[in-house]
Amino acid sequence: MISKLSRRSFLELGGLAGLGLAAAGCSSAPTSGRATWSMWSSSAEEMKVWEDFGTYVEQQLGVRSVATLTPSSGYSTKLDLQLVGGTASLVTALNGTLIPTYAARGAHRPLDDLIAADPDFELDDFYETSQRISTFNGKTYAIGFDVAPTVMYYNKDLLKKQGVPLPSRTEPMSWAAFRELTKQLTEPGEQYGFTCAPAIGDLVSWIYCAGGNVMSADGGRSILGEPRAMEALEFVIDLFVKDKVTPPIKNLVTENSLSNFLQGNVAFLQNGPWQVVNARKAKFDWDVIPFPAGAAGSTPRVSGTGFAIPSGVREGAELDLAWKLLKTLTSTGALDIYAKAGRNNPARRSAGSAFQPPPANLGIVRNILAGKLAGGHAYDVTTNWNQVEQLLGQDLPRAFLGQVGIREVIDGLTPRLDVLMRQHRDTVSQATARKR
Repeated sequence: MISKLSRRSFLELGGLAGLGLAAAGCSSAPTSGRATWSMWSSSAEEMKVWEDFGTYVEQQLGVRSVATLTPSSGYSTKLDLQLVGGTASLVTALNGTLIPTYAARGAHRPLDDLIAADPDFELDDFYETSQRISTFNGKTYAIGFDVAPTVMYYNKDLLKKQGVPLPSRTEPMSWAAFRELTKQLTEPGEQYGFTCAPAIGDLVSWIYCAGGNVMSADGGRSILGEPRAMEALEFVIDLFVKDKVTPPIKNLVTENSLSNFLQGNVAFLQNGPWQVVNARKAKFDWDVIPFPAGAAGSTPRVSGTGFAIPSGVREGAELDLAWKLLKTLTSTGALDIYAKAGRNNPARRSAGSAFQPPPANLGIVRNILAGKLAGGHAYDVTTNWNQVEQLLGQDLPRAFLGQVGIREVIDGLTPRLDVLMRQHRDTVSQATARKR
């Protein structure tokens, strides 16, 4: 049982998994009425946003705000150790890809009882996709603070210079049209049509648009080798290897698609609106359009993040403060601060207007989330998604280099992916049994 894991077991399992397991029942640090919360922060701009969040918390709650800010690369590891050591904050930020991991292992508490008992809390104000990302096994484990679909950034100046008509702001291009356009805009050694990261996080949007997925509906096996997913994988790899419409990959470790785009010689960049704040540094005119539509339409990955309460937070005054703090951190007022800084699209509909252009077509983000334009697909992940990502990250990049065919890569990875998927399904079954 997870609740009986010793600290030694925790560290051993964490080392094997690459992500620590947070034991249920670990207590949070004494708060003495302080509103303690944890968040990742990797830049001065992010630090300013969280400082403003802290000021807002103190104004709203009348208690001291104490934020633990950690660079994003080390955030999960630090949070794991804090959870098992009993020093976690009352409220902790969680990336959407990790919410199932923490929920399945009992590290964070379900919020449904708190939501039901609070008539002032309006869950319906949050986009449905945000609610889905925050849910595991039928229960809500987090409240979102941002949510957004992947879109296509494009260099308007470069297209105008080449005499290429600007793409529709509302109608997604077909894959065939996108491919031809990237070829037209490529001048080897001078400029390129497209860039994305050679990783599953970007590939998955193409897979969803083709009607495929990484895992089966029950999460128990990999379906990357099935026709729809393979169509998407082959399409993107061909852009790199056959068509050569992407900047040459010089170093897989340091390759950065955003950096390539900001240099001004790449026409299209696949990314989310969370990069708007960085794209605004570009020295050229740019905008965003819907993601190209495959056989299943324009249904790219929708990602989000949220705040959650560790399961060790004690019932009573401590839990009351944690819930008030979580509500404040995800309130319209706080998300207005987040959106005005250009960090990302807020998870609340009522805060969406605070996320202002540029880019001029930024409104497509809210229209996609509202179902008025194109579509989106919540980022489906397993309870051991970090291990799935690590495994895929070992061999997939070789296909982008043309060193091995994508079919050979997927056939080689599938048996190991299936093992991880079965582990995920077993974890879900155990969590379901505990719920009963």
